[in-house]
Amino acid sequence: METKYQELTSFIKEKFPNQDFIPLHAPSFLGNEKKYVADAIDSTFVSSVGAYVNRFEEMMCNITGAKYAIAIVNGTNALHLALVLAGVDPGDEVLSQSLTFIATANAISYIGAKPVFVDVDRDTMGMSPLALQQFLSQNAEKKADGFTYNKKTGKRIAACVPMHTFGLPCRMDELIAICNEWNIFLIEDAAESLGSYYKSKHTGTLGKIGTFSFNGNKTVTCGGGGALVTNDEELAKRAKHLSTQAKVPHKWEFVHDAIGYNYRMPNLNAALACAQLEQLNTFIANKRELTEAYRQFCAMHNIQLVTEIEDTKSNYWLNAILLNNREEREEFLTYTNTNGVMTRPIWQLMNKLMMFRDCQHDGLENSNWLAERIVNIPSSYRPL
Repeated sequence: METKYQELTSFIKEKFPNQDFIPLHAPSFLGNEKKYVADAIDSTFVSSVGAYVNRFEEMMCNITGAKYAIAIVNGTNALHLALVLAGVDPGDEVLSQSLTFIATANAISYIGAKPVFVDVDRDTMGMSPLALQQFLSQNAEKKADGFTYNKKTGKRIAACVPMHTFGLPCRMDELIAICNEWNIFLIEDAAESLGSYYKSKHTGTLGKIGTFSFNGNKTVTCGGGGALVTNDEELAKRAKHLSTQAKVPHKWEFVHDAIGYNYRMPNLNAALACAQLEQLNTFIANKRELTEAYRQFCAMHNIQLVTEIEDTKSNYWLNAILLNNREEREEFLTYTNTNGVMTRPIWQLMNKLMMFRDCQHDGLENSNWLAERIVNIPSSYRPL
């Protein structure tokens, strides 16, 4: 292990003092969390009907600038519901990334659709517009019904799901233009990017639908929670309806008009989420300060830190460094994790997993290159 990585480990310990083991990303409860949860308990509205659920949705609209926000039980279910709203059917194909958390590919599979994996850009680790256009030009055709079909499989390509990796926005303008050209419904997997912006617009609001996660390791957490945002009123109404078992309002009768889902966020989780959202700006300012400290250290020690591209602002949910090769990555992971600092490699590529090995992909040159080199380093809120 080179000295510079030993020095980075020591630097991390200095930034997170008085901890026997420094986690990758721990939650911080510094505001009204206990107060709001107790209030929700006292109200007796602890399930999916409650004032905090509505308040959470209003706060998400204010934060993201989206016209509509729907509180969902977790980010994976939010993405599944988005695919349902997009009209993805069993047997369809959905373009996404192999370099992503498994929830993206799982949600596509819940529909009975098939993921098709497109390469990413090295600087954003998000879907590459160049790779997307090349894949479609070589493998797809538009038919008389207006939809795009895969020439190899004959299946309809119904949607495209780019993911903002670690909170770093990908190149949305180009991705949107390509999807519009091919009449492909674009959904943003913004699970990791609450508080991130692309050209002054919040991630999740550029595509037709965006989805967020509030899992325990996210910048803002409510234990388990998610959100779906959109500027389309009809999609929003349908999302809320389907997320509440497709129940038709009635004073006493149980009437349902579609296959619905029990996807509505409980009031207890929403209470916790509201308290966390009140602190979002503080959390992100703190995390960006940590990233700047990492940037300065890495610049002095010839270590490559992954940072936001021009015209974007990242929440830096998880900071990532690029090592020289897989061998060096393994040495660094071994050294840090045996010396009290949690570090993790990026996810195993989806096409390497047993469930998705037969999925079509474009070679994934950049994805494979990144998977050999990326390591996440501790990125929690840090008391000053």
